[in-house]
Amino acid sequence: MTVQRENSAGDAPAADAAEAPAFRDLRTLSGSRSPRGGAHRVPQPPHAVKGRAAVVAVAAGAVVAAGQTLTDSAAGAPAAESPDAIALASGSSMILSDVATGTAQAADNAAAALEDAATPANAGVGSVGGSAQVLAMPEQVEQAAETARQLAVGARYAAERAAAEAMARRPLYVKPASGQLTSHYGTRWGTIHGGIDIANAIGTPIYAATDGEVIDAGPASGFGQWIRVRADDGTVTVYGHIETIEVSKGQRVLAGDEIAKMGSRGFSTGPHLHFEVWENGTQRIDPQPWLAQRGISVAG
Repeated sequence: MTVQRENSAGDAPAADAAEAPAFRDLRTLSGSRSPRGGAHRVPQPPHAVKGRAAVVAVAAGAVVAAGQTLTDSAAGAPAAESPDAIALASGSSMILSDVATGTAQAADNAAAALEDAATPANAGVGSVGGSAQVLAMPEQVEQAAETARQLAVGARYAAERAAAEAMARRPLYVKPASGQLTSHYGTRWGTIHGGIDIANAIGTPIYAATDGEVIDAGPASGFGQWIRVRADDGTVTVYGHIETIEVSKGQRVLAGDEIAKMGSRGFSTGPHLHFEVWENGTQRIDPQPWLAQRGISVAG
């Protein structure tokens, strides 16, 4: 049998003898001789590594979120600075390079980077390839924040200027209520009627005729309820027979501010405002010419 192989193959037996061990080793390395289920596959990572891999995913998501925040800030959005987000993004530059390897070391690096990112001192510094790298992102955020601050200052200045201009344009005197003039200043029914009556429906707004301080707001004999406002020049304006009071004693009001609602309280024959003017705070004068001198007409 041996002689037949040598006669038919010549130097083949020597080649078979030389190649057989190598062929067996090759089959062993390739796994063809290992029919055991999955013995040639890379073993599954332990649960601890899986947990660390989840941390990697979280860190990657944080990088995307931080990048979006910086994009919005660079576009002019009034976003506040977020040092934690910047630190998390910069520290995660190392994480993303390690994730591609799929090793357990990447998960360990992820956990370490997250801990470093939580430290404010590390904000804006990342580690790539073992060397420190200062990122430009914090500068962009600072520029956006400074722009937002300047815009806020400008908006506040514009609002203050608009308010000042509105105050300059507002009237210094106004008609105390809308309605029909039904009674003048002077003698009526044998007594002095010390003001004018403007009739309208109950609940009609009553306005401060001048700037001043509310010196009385409440019950008053004959008026039911009244409000008295003393102007800066000492003139006192009186509002009587009111239904409801909208201000309080000591309050500062401006001409045109609503101070009460019209009513018919006290000695009254119907809903109206009884309006008086006390010059120097003591002497009653005719309100109609006083208002006319200030551009206010109540006739008709």
